[in-house]
Amino acid sequence: MKKQLLAVIELGGYPNFVPLYESMGFEVTMANSVRNAIRTIKKIKPQVVVAEFNYQSDFRDRTSSLESLLSTVQRLEQCEVIVFYEQEFAHQLEKLTAQYPINTVLSFPIEEASLKTALQNISNSE
Repeated sequence: MKKQLLAVIELGGYPNFVPLYESMGFEVTMANSVRNAIRTIKKIKPQVVVAEFNYQSDFRDRTSSLESLLSTVQRLEQCEVIVFYEQEFAHQLEKLTAQYPINTVLSFPIEEASLKTALQNISNSE
């Protein structure tokens, strides 16, 4: 049975990594918003979630909608998280990594080789 990977692409602007995910044996489900992703997580219980950190300074009590996603992921027994982020928001992302388990953070531009290594490390740790 293939492992489930949920790719959450809100803003995009980077290559389509679905062929990479599939070549590594994942069944890929896509979501275009955190709200849709949370619904999907409850249905498919993915082993891996790949999401973007989109810092939103207008949020009063949070740094981004990624926090809602991560709190949902925490409820799963085994789910690894890879987060893509803009280097200029690294200090904001640190607040999340201190609060939630995130396996890998990759800064833009995302290199396919780095993503592949992160996925291999996740697969090897299972």
